Amino acid sequence: MEGIKDMVFLGEIVLQSKIATRAAERLESTQETFDRVEVWCSIQSILVAAANVSKILKPPDKKYKMRGERLRQLLAVNDDNILLDRKFRNNFFEHYDSRVEEWFGKQSQGVYIDLAMNPSLRGGFSGNDHRGYNSFDNSLMFRGERLDLNAVLSALSELHNKCKLHVLDYP
Repeated sequence: MEGIKDMVFLGEIVLQSKIATRAAERLESTQETFDRVEVWCSIQSILVAAANVSKILKPPDKKYKMRGERLRQLLAVNDDNILLDRKFRNNFFEHYDSRVEEWFGKQSQGVYIDLAMNPSLRGGFSGNDHRGYNSFDNSLMFRGERLDLNAVLSALSELHNKCKLHVLDYP
C-alpha cells in the first residue's frame, strides 16, 4: 500500500459504493410511482459510480496502470469483476452520442425506441430497441445485451466491505 494516497482511493471507492446504494434505493422506490426521470437518474447514478470505481481499479490512462494493479491486488479483485467492464457505461451514457451516430449511419430510416420501461412486457427487445430497464429483475438492456444491476451493486458492496479494513467508514 502507498499510504495516504491509496487510502484516498479506497475512501473514494467507499463513497462511490454508497452513492450507488442510495441510487438503488431511489430506483426501488420508483416502482410505486414509476417516475421515468427518477428511474433513469438513478440508473445513471449507479452506472457512473460503478464507472468511477472501475477507473480507480483499472485506470484508462496507462501511466496509472501500477496503481490499479496494486489496488486490485490489495482488494483481491479478479480481472473478470463486473466493475472492470465499462461496456454498459459507455453504451448507456459516456459514448451514447457515438452509438446514435453509428446507428443512423447504418439505418437511414426506421423505428428508434429508447429508454424502454419493462420491455419484457411487450415480448422483449426488437432490433429497434436501444436502452431499456426491466424493473422485474433490475436489469438493463442495450441493443439486446443485458446487464444485471444487482450484480453491479453486489460487486460494489463487496468492495465497500473490503475497503473498510483499510479506511474509516462513515454513515
